[in-house]
Amino acid sequence: MLKNEFTVFGYGMEKITVIYGFFLVFWGLAVSAVSQSDSITSFIPSFLGLPLIIFGFLALMIPVRKKLFMHIVVLFGLLIFLGGLDVARSYPEILFNFWADLSKIVLLVTGSIFTYLNIKSFIQARKSA
Repeated sequence: MLKNEFTVFGYGMEKITVIYGFFLVFWGLAVSAVSQSDSITSFIPSFLGLPLIIFGFLALMIPVRKKLFMHIVVLFGLLIFLGGLDVARSYPEILFNFWADLSKIVLLVTGSIFTYLNIKSFIQARKSA
């Protein structure tokens, strides 16, 4: 990791991406188990977390292609954020379907934070280039 690289709690964005990907996978599995859902849609956070894990690891393992992989990652982050916006369709009966709406809120909040951090990282990388 370079000295002037953007970090969050001492971790570069590649590691943050992998950690966030594992969080999403765990979240999707946990919500599906706790809610006893038989719907494949309850696994959407897990499906979105897997590419983050893959591209985060690729960015760590192949530094020459880090820029490409992290641009793909930010697109998934934006997709996660946009997917979370679906909670607005439930308004004004938000949390009527508790686990589904909670999962969308988690995607909305964490996806927006993750996308913001990626953009900050890109700005930092651009300034230091």
